[in-house]
Amino acid sequence: MDTNITMSLTEVKKYDIIKKVLNKELNGTEAAKLLNLTPRHIRRLKKKVDNDGIRALAHGNRGKPGNRRIPDNERKKIAVLINRKYPDFGPTLAMEKLSELDKIEYSYGAIRSIMIKEEIWKPKQKKKETHREWRQRKASKGELVQYDGSYEHWFEDRGGEVCLLASIDDADSEVWARFDEHEGVEPTFNYWRDYSELFGKPNAIYVDKFSTYSMNHKLAKENSDTLTQFERAAKELNIGIIHAHSPQAKGRVEKLFKTLQDRLIKELRLQNISTIKEANEFLEKTFLPKFNAKFMVIPRSRANLHKKLNEQEKKKLDSIFSRQYQKVVMNDFTVSHKKNCYQLEKIQPVTICKRDIVTIEERMDQTIQIRLRGKYLNYRLLPEKPKKINKENTKPWVIPKSTAHIPPANHSWRQINNLEYLKKLTKVSK
Repeated sequence: MDTNITMSLTEVKKYDIIKKVLNKELNGTEAAKLLNLTPRHIRRLKKKVDNDGIRALAHGNRGKPGNRRIPDNERKKIAVLINRKYPDFGPTLAMEKLSELDKIEYSYGAIRSIMIKEEIWKPKQKKKETHREWRQRKASKGELVQYDGSYEHWFEDRGGEVCLLASIDDADSEVWARFDEHEGVEPTFNYWRDYSELFGKPNAIYVDKFSTYSMNHKLAKENSDTLTQFERAAKELNIGIIHAHSPQAKGRVEKLFKTLQDRLIKELRLQNISTIKEANEFLEKTFLPKFNAKFMVIPRSRANLHKKLNEQEKKKLDSIFSRQYQKVVMNDFTVSHKKNCYQLEKIQPVTICKRDIVTIEERMDQTIQIRLRGKYLNYRLLPEKPKKINKENTKPWVIPKSTAHIPPANHSWRQINNLEYLKKLTKVSK
């Protein structure tokens, strides 16, 4: 039997004091005060140490397998199952899926210890980070919604890289998300239109400085009236826009994407989902209800600051969530936009003058509307103008180089001219 025994510093200190009691350097009352024990318990420890030495202070089960320890064959079975079905899962998600799909019920700590021992998963080392101040959550739901997009191979090798657009309420962490091809204006418009119709308008949206949400050109930044299409649409709906200066500033949505990149990718794999349409159906009907039920928190206030769309706003949604451009009415009452020319009709709901500024709306259904002072104008698309004939390598405004023969320097004609020139010089000198 191994005679070595590992002792804690507390047990070593206890042993030293009990030895002093045995050597009559301290009495039982003094030892009890030093160890914060009763004199009666000191007498018990004194007897144990006198009979068995320092080993008497160690717990009797130290070094022995625990009574509730998972049997080795069961641990091996769980490790094989995780390696086969959940090799890249973390302990929390592996524990949930073992319970949900395989009916194996064990604690997080047990699954974690198995995965570490079998080298299926390694704990991450925490990196030293710069100091940042903690910010309390907003009190009310809808007061602030953090929003962002994440490009990832969400379908792994079953599909290409797509973008997950997601928002999280700062007060209660409710998540709403949908997949799209990219994070541009059209997907963002579709996202917030659906969000507003489902939940209402939030008080403010917290976004980063991606070009969809912020004018990044230096001159545009200096002009407060210069807005992106997204900022203009939010302003029409009276929704505030807040720009984060760093990813850490909107940490709640950044943390959300880390969680989703771990969990959602694996859930889509288990469901064998490989298209955006299937993924959005799975998000709405299955994943998000379960995810929100698990991770949502209770807000400090029972007030909900989401505002339902009124009837006027509902009618204007097609206009609000459209790309809008300002154009000038020409002398022939035409408007040019993106290589197309539109002729304004004679009969209109509002008086049109030359040089009026009209608004062209490119709507999400691919239609074009022209608006002036709140009224939509009648127009027709003019045929494409004839293209100019452009011959290759010809520039009509450049004088072509002369092709006439230039005589060399020793040509007889040049020699005669030189002689006459020299004779004139001699006459002048005389």
